[in-house]
Amino acid sequence: MLKDDVLKLIYHGEDYISGETVSRKLGVSRAAVNSAVKALREEGYEIISSTNKGYLLTKCPDVLTKGSVSVHLPETVSRNVHVFESVDSTNNVLKDMARSGAPSGTVVIADHQTGGKGRRGRSFESPKGVGIYLSYLFKPESGFDKISNLTSWTAVAVSDAVYNAYEADTQIKWVNDVLMNRKKICGILTEVTVEAESGLIDNCIIGIGINVNESSFPEDLSQIATSISIENGGKNFDRSLLAAELIKALGDIAYRWPDDEYYLNRYRQCNVTTGSKIVAYPQLAENSQGRSGTAVAINDDFTLKVEFDDGSTEDLRSGEVSVRGLYGYT
Repeated sequence: MLKDDVLKLIYHGEDYISGETVSRKLGVSRAAVNSAVKALREEGYEIISSTNKGYLLTKCPDVLTKGSVSVHLPETVSRNVHVFESVDSTNNVLKDMARSGAPSGTVVIADHQTGGKGRRGRSFESPKGVGIYLSYLFKPESGFDKISNLTSWTAVAVSDAVYNAYEADTQIKWVNDVLMNRKKICGILTEVTVEAESGLIDNCIIGIGINVNESSFPEDLSQIATSISIENGGKNFDRSLLAAELIKALGDIAYRWPDDEYYLNRYRQCNVTTGSKIVAYPQLAENSQGRSGTAVAINDDFTLKVEFDDGSTEDLRSGEVSVRGLYGYT
């Protein structure tokens, strides 16, 4: 879209950039450039026009658009990024794209979801204008022996993206909850499809929801969930920058997969589960029976080693754990 191309040129200009320069680089008329600038102003971009100087971008709004994300990405990456105002679920949209032959690295972002997907089959609404709801298509060249580690790698990618965008530290609760000041800011859901003929992995859809600029949560969630803004004194953050850093971090996963010590080391560094008293729920059913114990270590395969109160030891690969001091567990 011309508007996005114009934004990219103006955004990266160190000073005024003339309309003639923009029209020449993009191969369009001056009138078309003027129309694009007008559309950007309507979205909230503050762009100064000066005779004989051109255009100068002085302020960007907190919007999620193809253009706002693409200014932070190389063209080879941004061409596969799709941004929507509202969808039912970014995972659902990306699944349809994958079935139509979308390449690995395709990204779907929405400013709003009406049926976002969580674990245990839960559905939830993702509020407009405050969060990042993003799905990434990954086509791994590995089997099922490694794929269970993907959500842990993704948690590291989220932590890295938040730090790279905002210089803010996060923590990880096993398996894949990303926290800030011991409250949840991010959920991750990975969905895998398999080729019927070969039994090999066809596609992985990595779904990520991050609370960025929410100012409050309902009472029943306020002890569990938070946002990056709340934990930083109400500061408003540029969501497009974080979305771009997240895309870069997920691209790094695709490049390094399936074996790279960085992810295990970083996961252990960020993890707040080890050393804590926990209750483990090996099954994700709501009424599953929990067992009390102590989280001892993150194993080399990202499983959680637990010493239970009955003296037994087990390596947990999946399930849910409640950690003392988190999410109301005391």
